[in-house]
Amino acid sequence: MSLDRASLLRGDPEWVADRLQDPTTRVLVAGSEGVMLSDASEPILTRQALEPDTLRSVAVAGPILLGLVEDGAAVFAVDLDGLEAAVRERFAHGARLVSLRDAGAVLSHAEGGLAAYLVALLNWHRGHHFCANCGARSIVAEAGYSRRCPRCGVVHFPRTDPVVIMLVENEGRLLLGRRAGWPHPRYSVLAGFVSPGESLEEAVAREVREESGIEAYDPSFVTSQPWPFPASLMLGFEARSAGGEPKLGDGELEDVRWFTLEAVCAASDDDGAELRLPPRVSIARFLIERWLARNRPSASAR
Repeated sequence: MSLDRASLLRGDPEWVADRLQDPTTRVLVAGSEGVMLSDASEPILTRQALEPDTLRSVAVAGPILLGLVEDGAAVFAVDLDGLEAAVRERFAHGARLVSLRDAGAVLSHAEGGLAAYLVALLNWHRGHHFCANCGARSIVAEAGYSRRCPRCGVVHFPRTDPVVIMLVENEGRLLLGRRAGWPHPRYSVLAGFVSPGESLEEAVAREVREESGIEAYDPSFVTSQPWPFPASLMLGFEARSAGGEPKLGDGELEDVRWFTLEAVCAASDDDGAELRLPPRVSIARFLIERWLARNRPSASAR
């Protein structure tokens, strides 16, 4: 499903009001605990008509316009956390509330992207009721795509934090780390936020150095993934290293080490006791599987 975010239309209050009254309009719902999925054989985000009691029940953000689907119908987001109990129960009929991470593992690529968009916008509205400039309560603008301060006039937009996530290799080995609280023995590629005034390539080298003491070079961009936990954009890189003994640095990790190709292959096949890889829905797993596709021995060579 493609989605037109209606950037040129959402600032027209009359057009938005017409969409709210249109019988073809549908609502997607999510709360702080996850997204609502249909119990249909193929998991999708639930879509329901926008009833009058929903409009009366919604919290301060109101229905947030996500955009228009292929047939021109509007799709709005509603926060479950702000709904009256009876309205919430109606949305739950024939559906189930699933964490975004679990939903991402079963949804199609298009539905997963829509779920990430839905959750990111609702997360932002929950945490930005007040103007960061003067402290006054802000009001929703552009059908939920921004918030405006009535006192000082500042317009606030949803924030996305850039994060570099990098696969670092050396002579057939991968540099992987683990955070406290992860299921044992899960490890993943290293990642970190981009600092102000820093290029993405500089962030890759700095984060690897700070978290492991390893020098990484020749970073190359691979792909990106929206990651609304709560509002990040993961920018995936590959980089090389001359090796060395990893050492914990900035306190972000509880362990960091090199893993051999054999160990990573076994973990990918769910056959390794030494290593457990991140979930397949993550960009971290994509980077690892991409590396394995280039380096894994062929069946005839084994």
